Amino acid sequence: MIRVKLIKKTNVYPSSKKLGRQECPLVTFDLPYVTFYYNQKLLLYKSSGADGDDFKFEETVEKLKEGLAFILEDFFPLAGKLEKDEEGVLKVVCEEECVGVEVVEAVAEGVDVAELAESESSSILHEIVPYHGIMNLEGLHRPLLVIQFTKLKDGLAIGCAFNHAILDGMSTWHFLSSWAEICRGSTTISVQPFHDRTKARNTRVKLDLPESAAAFEKPAASNGEEKHTPEPQLREKIFRFSGSTIEKIKSKANENLPSDSKPFSTFQALGSHIWCAVTRARNLKPEDYTVFTIFADLRKRVDPPMPDSYFGNLIQAIFTVTAAGALLSNPAEYGLKALQGVIKSHDAKTINERNAAWESNPVLFKYKDAGINCVAVGSSPRFPVYEVDFGFGKPERVRSGTNNKFDGMVYLYQGKDGGNSMDVEITLDPEAMKNLEADEDFTKV
Repeated sequence: MIRVKLIKKTNVYPSSKKLGRQECPLVTFDLPYVTFYYNQKLLLYKSSGADGDDFKFEETVEKLKEGLAFILEDFFPLAGKLEKDEEGVLKVVCEEECVGVEVVEAVAEGVDVAELAESESSSILHEIVPYHGIMNLEGLHRPLLVIQFTKLKDGLAIGCAFNHAILDGMSTWHFLSSWAEICRGSTTISVQPFHDRTKARNTRVKLDLPESAAAFEKPAASNGEEKHTPEPQLREKIFRFSGSTIEKIKSKANENLPSDSKPFSTFQALGSHIWCAVTRARNLKPEDYTVFTIFADLRKRVDPPMPDSYFGNLIQAIFTVTAAGALLSNPAEYGLKALQGVIKSHDAKTINERNAAWESNPVLFKYKDAGINCVAVGSSPRFPVYEVDFGFGKPERVRSGTNNKFDGMVYLYQGKDGGNSMDVEITLDPEAMKNLEADEDFTKV
């Protein structure tokens, strides 16, 4: 049964005609994400009225589109298109005849905010958040940003799909916060985006791109013929941790720490807590390896450091590997120290070495390439997701779409209650998820 009705599709362009031709090269920090999928975010806004009519959907959408056109002058790469230059190096081009941002308007009268905000992910998200299953390399032929406004029974859903080869999480929320700022009536944004990606890395890398997402994803059998492997069934669920629970997790992580040791951070404490719980839930053998992967922000780690306003991808995967038995049988400090050590050692020298190795032999990664029996953490509770107020209040709930999800993928979000509260969005094999839900050491600290 179709529950979401599409009513209109348009393109929004930068409001200024004076932009001229703008180009933005994709650098080493961007290119590995070409074969990931569009990064999806969903923001849910609840009406203050009983029937949801106080939003005045058409009027609200027009205001949002006007603000979008204005903000695209500053965030012009999102209105452009992917192109290859004469040497086959990818870049973003924005000019007078640019692609613009695709905007979809839809109605889902029988769907309310509560249904979309439930802890367990629903298949209806595919209809609310655009570009399900669209790979970033499609940006050669498609818009780099697609936004869907859906009128709900009691509110508004804003589903966004960003081409992940263009920007990371920090840049995503910089854009969304700036767009909201304009819609609230400001004539300028507080923080201008920094667009010169060559300041972070200035090596030109040519990629041999696959013909399509399907060609890239299909595994080959040993005889060279196409091999058909069904996608595994997974569950996606948000676990909500109060600020006091997060403080307990951090305090417990540091309770036996020697006085001369560096304390474990909130992220390290929560990361280790999740890693151990998921490893227990999977019932791994003691000798099975497990990997904790962090998609870490590098803005303050590169040399020279980049501003927080750097617009693009400036992240890199950091891996911690150990045996499941060692992780679970040792005191908690074992996993904590491993995480802390790997994070500390990922300095500018290590980043440069990783980049140089990849540039000498560029490899296209699949979004699932995060390690065996992995727990992979993306997003950050530092992102101001509940501060995105377009003039009709803060979001009732923020969550990810279904793209780039695999067994062990975790997204961390700021909790709606503020303070140190966090939403932990986890994707797991159904049996492991069932075990995790029953694990009171995880849910009830």
